[in-house]
Amino acid sequence: MTSLSNSLSADAEPHPVTMAVGGEVSDFFALLKPRVMVLVIFTALVGMAVSNVHIQPVVGSISLLMIAVGAGASGCLNMWWDADIDAVMTRTAKRPIPDGRIQPGEALAFGIVLSVGSVLVLGLASNWLAAGLLAFTIVFYAVFYSMWLKRATPQNIVIGGAAGALPPIIGQAVVTGTVGIESIVLFLIIFIWTPPHFWALALIKSGEYAKAGIPMMPNVAGPQSTRRQIIYYSLILFPIGLAPVFLGFGGLLYGVTALLGGLGMLAFSVHVFRNREGEAERKAALGMFGFSILYLFLLFSALLSEHSLGLFRAVIA
Repeated sequence: MTSLSNSLSADAEPHPVTMAVGGEVSDFFALLKPRVMVLVIFTALVGMAVSNVHIQPVVGSISLLMIAVGAGASGCLNMWWDADIDAVMTRTAKRPIPDGRIQPGEALAFGIVLSVGSVLVLGLASNWLAAGLLAFTIVFYAVFYSMWLKRATPQNIVIGGAAGALPPIIGQAVVTGTVGIESIVLFLIIFIWTPPHFWALALIKSGEYAKAGIPMMPNVAGPQSTRRQIIYYSLILFPIGLAPVFLGFGGLLYGVTALLGGLGMLAFSVHVFRNREGEAERKAALGMFGFSILYLFLLFSALLSEHSLGLFRAVIA
């Protein structure tokens, strides 16, 4: 994201609003990883939509907000724990903690308060199954992934990806009080999508991960093994992406999107495998990374459109 700036002089510029403990509001907001929060809201909303159960708009809005806040809280706790790593990596060195704008203790307190608050409010607004799942997601990401997996194994992003895949399940639990096959399939799509998505970027950032001492797959198994695994995961993702059609909750729009998108993921993964040096490697990896984001967005958008606009019912009628 980019930020806006103005050309006012220092004397004319208004004082920024700050938190009482130090740091600007924008710095505390950055701790929540807002772009991740947007993805969490989106996938949780799809989990609600595929359930085809009516929910009061106020309850639904509060629930989505709390799911987002919980995700932001886990991101904040992740930044608190990973401040030493962030300080030595170019893409993270300007985060609020390593940059000195927020003190570690402030971030820890902020993350804990938001974690507890989001779980309690979600439980009161919807149900305690959804709240329990949110609590599990926060603990899994902030403790299991951040404090152990990330620094211990090259499978960190594979296992840790479960945390990012849980929002659809939480969303369905909000509106139904249960976990159904629909949200489990959405969980699997995100879970299998995460490694090829992230390893594509890791291929060109392996030097930074090595500097930070993080055992990412390209650093441990080597770039070529990582490229093969990107293909394997893309192959597994293809039928799982089509599963909603065969299970009856994905219609024609979704089916076409999943088919073309899955083929696209396979094509990009092969492109990454074939381009192994210099600028060609970088372009192929960035292409895979960018297309994978588009793939997931279009896939979930198609489901949301069908269930929200009635296209799904029109197809199966």
